[in-house]
Amino acid sequence: MARTTNSDTLPYVDSRYELGMLASQRVRDLNGGAEPVVEPGRDKLTVVALREIASGKLDVANVRHEFVQSYKDTPAADADAETLEVESADPQLRELDAELENSLMDDAVVGADTDADDTPDDDE
Repeated sequence: MARTTNSDTLPYVDSRYELGMLASQRVRDLNGGAEPVVEPGRDKLTVVALREIASGKLDVANVRHEFVQSYKDTPAADADAETLEVESADPQLRELDAELENSLMDDAVVGADTDADDTPDDDE
């Protein structure tokens, strides 16, 4: 394929915005070791990804799903990883930290106690 244009890919994607997102996901896949569905030649991976989309050989729905999942998955913190907590010898800072933590815990308990179907009562 000579030069890939946006119009070559539009039958396979909904918009140019989606094209950018899907192409970037496909580049990440290719960098991770995925096999290209078109002959890569000496092209950069961004060009290969666009050529794959334009060829119609790439499962765009699967790439779309991978893209969405990449933003849903949150990595678990390692036990050895540094935290944002600051241990201070200042008693006022420790007290503020404890108040903030208690407030957050109270909000979490209140959120867990209410049902999603409940609506607030209006006093009319």
